[in-house]
Amino acid sequence: MASRSGVAVGVTVVPIDAGPSSWEPADPDPAPQSEPLGQWLPRRRSSAQAAAFLQQITAAEAKLAALRLELVLDIAAARPAPSDPRPGRAAEVEHGPAGTSEFVLDELALIMGSSRDAAVLLLDQAHTLTSRLPLTCRELAAGRLDWPRARAIAAELGRPADGSDPAVVEAVEAAVLPVAADLSIRRLRELVHRELVARDTEANDRRRKQARDAADVTVRRIGIGMSELRLRMQHQEAVACRRTLDAHARTVKDAGDRRPIGVLRVGAGLDRMLRPWQEQPRVTAHLTVVAPLGALTVGAFLDSGAPLPAAFRPARPTERAPIGDVDGEAITATHLRELLEQLDALCPGGLQAPTGGTLDIALTGAGGRLLAVIGRRELERRAHQGCPAHPDERCGCPALTAPPAVSRYSPSAGQRRFVSARDRTCRHPGCHVRAGWADLDHVVAHADGGATDCVNLCCLCRRHHRLRTHADGWTHTLDDDGVLTVVTPSGVTRTTRPPGLRIPEPDDPPPF
Repeated sequence: MASRSGVAVGVTVVPIDAGPSSWEPADPDPAPQSEPLGQWLPRRRSSAQAAAFLQQITAAEAKLAALRLELVLDIAAARPAPSDPRPGRAAEVEHGPAGTSEFVLDELALIMGSSRDAAVLLLDQAHTLTSRLPLTCRELAAGRLDWPRARAIAAELGRPADGSDPAVVEAVEAAVLPVAADLSIRRLRELVHRELVARDTEANDRRRKQARDAADVTVRRIGIGMSELRLRMQHQEAVACRRTLDAHARTVKDAGDRRPIGVLRVGAGLDRMLRPWQEQPRVTAHLTVVAPLGALTVGAFLDSGAPLPAAFRPARPTERAPIGDVDGEAITATHLRELLEQLDALCPGGLQAPTGGTLDIALTGAGGRLLAVIGRRELERRAHQGCPAHPDERCGCPALTAPPAVSRYSPSAGQRRFVSARDRTCRHPGCHVRAGWADLDHVVAHADGGATDCVNLCCLCRRHHRLRTHADGWTHTLDDDGVLTVVTPSGVTRTTRPPGLRIPEPDDPPPF
C-alpha cells in the first residue's frame, strides 16, 4: 500500500507456529510491541497524510469485515441443527443458513460480546452477502467498498428481496455497485430500493406488508428516569397522531400554560391514553428494597463512637454516593423518594408496602452479597427477639440467612424470593429479561444430582433455560456469591455478577 510518508496502514494475517516442543526455543510473539499504533506513524503529519491514513483504515476495516463474515459462517456451519427438534420449538435458527442450530446466535453473541439482536443481524448479513451478493462481498474483501455501504446493500437485498428472482437481485447489484462508493448511505439504500422495485413490482408490496405486520408499541429507555414510547405504524397515521397532539398542546399553550410545547404534547398523549378522569383498575407494585447491613445499625455505630455509615452521611468528593436501582437504572435518593411517594409507599412511620402491593427488604453485606430477603414486619420481629441461642448476650450468630435447600425439584417460595432479588434479570451474559419473567433453573441439573439450593439456582429466561438444558457443549458454573460463568462450545468464557455485587477494589483485603 503506497504512502508518501513511507508508512501505510493495512491489515495482514501473521502465521504463528504451533507451540514448541520441550527442546525447542520458544518463538517470539509476532507483534510483541504494545505501544499505540499511532507511534508507528510520523509524529508530524499533514492533513493530506492524515486523510490518506484514514482512507487506508477504512479499506482495512472493510477487509476485516469481510473476514468476520466468513468466520461467522464458519461458526454457523459447525453448529448444525439436530435431526430431532428440541421440545418447545423448531431446531433450526430462523436467521442465516438453513440447517443451523437455534443456539448459534447465543454463541455468536458471547463470542463477540454483543447482544443477541446484533448477532442475529450479523448472521443475516453474512448469509445475504455471501450467498446472494457475491460481487458486493468481493468488493468488500478487496477494500474497495466500505462496510457501511455493503451493509446498506445487504439490508435492501436481504429479506426485502426474499421473494424476488435471483436474476433480479443480481441485476440490481450490478447496477448499483459502480456508484455505491460515491453515494451517501441513505441515497444508496434509496437507489437499491428503486432498482429492485423497477425490476420486481411485487417486491414493494411484499415489503409494505412486512412493515405493516411489524407494527408494535415499544419502550426504549434513554436514562435519567426517561424513556421513549415508540408506536410503529403507517406514516399517514403517525402524522395524524402528531398533528392531533400538537393541536391539543397549542390550545393549552394559548390558554396560558407556560410549560414547553413538547411537555404539553406528551401530556395530551397521556390524557388520551390513560384517561385519568375515568375509573381505572388499581395498579399495585411489589417493592424490594436493597439495604446494606451497615445501614440498619446506625445506633450501634453512634454508641461506639464510630462515624456514620456512608448511607447516612454526605459523600466526600472522591467517594461513591449511595444510589438506588429501579429496573436496572441507577437513581439518586431524591428520585427514589419521588417514586415511593407516587406509589404511596412512604408514610410518617417510614417505608410501607404500597396499597394492594408487597414490600421485601433485601439485606446485603459489605461487598454487596445478598444475605437475606425478609418482610419489614418479620425483620422488626427478628430484631426484637435477637438470637434465640444467646438471648442475653451479643454474639456473631447469623440471625438471617438464605433459605435452606429443599429435597425436591421445585424451589420453595423463599428460594424464589431470594434468587429473584439477587439476580433481578436473566443471568445469561447480555440478557436483560427481568426476573419476574424468568425461570429458576438448576445450574447443575437436578437429574444429575444438583441440589435445589440458592447456590445452585439462578434466573434464566425461557430461551436461555432451553439453551442450558438442550444445547450441546455449553457449561455453566455458579459460585457461592452468585457469579455465573458460562463457557461456549467454542471455548469462549463469559461471567455475569449479581447486579448488587460490588467488584472488589484493587487494594481490598481478602476475602473482599
